[in-house]
Amino acid sequence: MKRIKYIILVSIFALTFANAQSTSDTNFRKPVSETLKKIETLFNVTINDDRGLLKGKELDYADWRIEPGNLPLSLTNILAPFELMYFKQPDGTYIIRKYENHKVSVDKGKERLFYLENLYSTKEEWEKRKTELKACMITSFGLEKAPPMPKSKPLLTPKRIYKDYSVENIALEILPGVYATGSIYKPYPLNKKAAVILTPDGHFGDGRYRKDEQYRCAMMAKMGAIVVGYDLFAWGESLLQFPEETHRNSIASTVQVLTGIRLLDYLATVKNADMSRVGVTGGSGGGSHTMFLAAIDDRVKVSAPVVMVSSHFSGGCPCESGRGIHLCGNGTNNAEISAMMAPKPQLIVSDGKDWTLAVPELEFPFIQRTYELYGKKDLVENAHFAKEGHDFGISKRMALYPFMAKYLNLDLNKVKNDKGEIDESTCVIEPYEKLYVFGNKAENLPKNALKDINKLYEMFGEKNLKVYEVKK
Repeated sequence: MKRIKYIILVSIFALTFANAQSTSDTNFRKPVSETLKKIETLFNVTINDDRGLLKGKELDYADWRIEPGNLPLSLTNILAPFELMYFKQPDGTYIIRKYENHKVSVDKGKERLFYLENLYSTKEEWEKRKTELKACMITSFGLEKAPPMPKSKPLLTPKRIYKDYSVENIALEILPGVYATGSIYKPYPLNKKAAVILTPDGHFGDGRYRKDEQYRCAMMAKMGAIVVGYDLFAWGESLLQFPEETHRNSIASTVQVLTGIRLLDYLATVKNADMSRVGVTGGSGGGSHTMFLAAIDDRVKVSAPVVMVSSHFSGGCPCESGRGIHLCGNGTNNAEISAMMAPKPQLIVSDGKDWTLAVPELEFPFIQRTYELYGKKDLVENAHFAKEGHDFGISKRMALYPFMAKYLNLDLNKVKNDKGEIDESTCVIEPYEKLYVFGNKAENLPKNALKDINKLYEMFGEKNLKVYEVKK
């Protein structure tokens, strides 16, 4: 018993001594980890520095920065001086991470949506904000400074004919010497007007050559659409012009948005392309560009962003968030950009293991509210896969096909088997080399193909300020 009392007295003495050392003489300086332990006790929470980001960090007036009754402000006060931030996890714990402009906690995303909801409560107020956001996005991307599209004819490979569809590869000169590369899937035979669907590639391994992209392009072509899957900038065949590291230049986002716009310009000249029925769908980074294109180009009538709509994550790659479009309107996010599609049909696909985990409870109701301003609440849908992760897997594609069929007037029966099930097994998965437009050894790359990122910036009246490490 005496030993227990002794330990308690020693502990109290040690705590008192420690507090005594924290005075104005030392600016009440303390290790940040100690202050966070105090916050854990005060607010009954667990804070996890699993990456050791607090090691050796001390802060003047540390304990004074704690705001009683306000955990978020207390954490921000302590972490912000070190460019650190916190994220609340689904289990209620808090983790410490380096500051990233494109990522905040779910709680902060919720606060942002609450702020946005109070900016407009009528269709007229929303239309005014939407107009401002659209104009700002166009300016931020620099689209108004883009040179006219060259009048050169697109490079097209011979068609490969499969059951109910054909495939040909395309290289479209969207800027002088800059070629967008992809593949066009068409219904076969194509003897009547067909809807148009763009499917921008995302940051998945194997790019547009991977199976899931070939499946969805082929399936939607079988259903009656002209479908174009295309490469990201400095990705896939675009690497023949610009090295991999330039994919993280901000100009990449401009070129990718412009690619979608100019592909639509080209498709408008294609026989039997019905430009009154235009859709766009992509996953991950392709989901970002699905939202951007739908917000900017009024020709898009149906959209389906996959695993990307979020109020707290705006894309970790500069090819998505590098031009500051999320600063438009004094601050926006992908949920509001997605809402710019209203009142046109939109399918939002989300899952439980990435930044779209809270869509059913958070972002979807916010977007539905915007659709409700038009009396069109039922035109936006959410397909959520709580046990799945970040991909464009088969369950997500199975949600996509009926939606596109319904709103683009496609024939879903064309892809059903004898049991009435949607069946992808009749699609042919082509090897990479068949999807190349410039040949297996780039022998068909045009002589005027631009390979200088600096000259690309100059086309838009800008300078490339990004410095790369020299590879040894």
